[in-house]
Amino acid sequence: MAGKKRGEIQLQTVINTQSQWDEMLLNKGLTVIDVYQAWCGPCKAMQPLFRKLKNELNEDDILHFVVAEADNIVTLQSFKEKCEPLFLFSLNGKIIAKVQGANAPLVNRKVISLINEERKILDGELARPQYSEVPLSDTLRKDGRGPNYENLGEIYSIVVIKPDAVNSRKTPQIKKKLISAGYVIEAEEKKMFTEEEVKNFFSQMAEEPDFEEFLSLMTSGLSYILVISVGAEDKDFLEEITSQATIEAKESSDSQNESEAQPIAEMIKQKRDSLQEYLERQHISQFCETENIPGNVTKFLDTFFPNLREMQAIKLQRTLALLKPDLLHERKNDVLTIINNEGFKILMQRELVLSEEEAKALCEEYENEDYYEKLIPYMTSGPSLALVLLRENGLEYWKQLLGPKSVDDVSEYVLESLCAQFATEELPINQLYGSNFPDTAEREIEHFFPLTSTLAIIKPHVSHEQREEILKLIKESGFDITMMKQMILSKEDTDEIYFTVTEKDFYADLVKAFTEGPSLIMVLTKWNAVLEWRLLMGPVDPEEAKLLSPDSLRARYGISILKNAVHGSSNDFDATVCIDKLFEMDSPEIA
Repeated sequence: MAGKKRGEIQLQTVINTQSQWDEMLLNKGLTVIDVYQAWCGPCKAMQPLFRKLKNELNEDDILHFVVAEADNIVTLQSFKEKCEPLFLFSLNGKIIAKVQGANAPLVNRKVISLINEERKILDGELARPQYSEVPLSDTLRKDGRGPNYENLGEIYSIVVIKPDAVNSRKTPQIKKKLISAGYVIEAEEKKMFTEEEVKNFFSQMAEEPDFEEFLSLMTSGLSYILVISVGAEDKDFLEEITSQATIEAKESSDSQNESEAQPIAEMIKQKRDSLQEYLERQHISQFCETENIPGNVTKFLDTFFPNLREMQAIKLQRTLALLKPDLLHERKNDVLTIINNEGFKILMQRELVLSEEEAKALCEEYENEDYYEKLIPYMTSGPSLALVLLRENGLEYWKQLLGPKSVDDVSEYVLESLCAQFATEELPINQLYGSNFPDTAEREIEHFFPLTSTLAIIKPHVSHEQREEILKLIKESGFDITMMKQMILSKEDTDEIYFTVTEKDFYADLVKAFTEGPSLIMVLTKWNAVLEWRLLMGPVDPEEAKLLSPDSLRARYGISILKNAVHGSSNDFDATVCIDKLFEMDSPEIA
């Protein structure tokens, strides 16, 4: 069947997976997309027009035609069951317009207008207009009061990793088990549940005898909420079960006895319980709560993942970028301006002098060049600037901006590449670097920006509202809250944290301040975490903080030196010792 489609559609590229869709968005110029459903096929009536436009405009580098099957592409799920022809217009990766129906005159005018505009931009006669992106999903309920997740509740399951498992660092192992079994973690959120939320989201457990114990556990620290889907190889099977169950349920009547309805119940149970059964077989079910009932799944999605569809449609990628020594010294600000203008967010940056080993790893593609022996000494001669960049399709987009690896390879088509713009006379190399593949990017980021952790405490005097504000600021500052729990610190706990000042006159008052109510204890993870957290906290004295660092947490929420809102470790060693003490790390590994 697929071969027949390819034979019929000669001028249009066939897109029928999300990865192919993501790749298509990397096209330069205009891409005209015929969105179709598998059961009715592409709009053949428009193909003569597309062939005419292709031949007359003769712009194969900036005009592309595509047919996209909505059934298998997550981004196009909102068009899955609609038979009316739909045409989307993607300009350099952004969907800027759509035409419903086989409106040939309108499509013709729009294509000619956009191509003429693109020609003028490439010729330098016109600045690129800023188009708004057209939303591709109808996320409102019929009553207009928020996201519609009725279908998603059927597709996904929820796994909640409990606080005791999070605090004993079992989360990575549990996630690895799920992924290795073919499950896909579509999204995740960290949450410290309130009592009301536990009673709401786990209401089916309210009558169980140990519910009070469960309530205490779930409100004691951080939980991980995972949105889970089955792997591609399992989806067809599960959809077949669901479809058959629906048909048989409709054919059933109230007069049917229990034995006649049993096959339907078994099929539904198979879908609902397969994830739970897997967790039990792997001996990790005691660390998790699972939810497969569509209505309950919908409740989780509605509350914690209100933008799930949009999140799936946007492919945010991190990549490592590097400005080599001469470029950093001479034109750093010019490069940073381009990075900002191209829509990248700089997550982290640092200047460093590369070691010879690091230089060889980053310059591997130049090994066979005559100038390689000069290149390594150059790369280690002075500081380079390493950056972590984030953007939709960020890795590929950055590679396209970079252009070729060598100035010798610059052609008329890549004169605006960064390679061409920032060429130097010393060496014919690209003065910037970018990761080649997503897994390479993550390894390089981990190498140049190794994650560290620090202990952070929000003190008892901070109100609930202020605590929520601080947590928001922590996340906005790029910290990952990897562990968290609420507890009243004992004198012994305080001695461990403040061991350097236990003999000071004010120490008794410090202990009293900590024991008067619960503190929120956290492990914050980030590159250079100890220093970054101390900068965010500000000076110890809130009055001094208001003068020297008015946006710091202590300036905003501190009352006095003893009640200065937050605490953090002084160095990496202290952080490790205190974290191991307060989050006891003696629990066994998952088998």
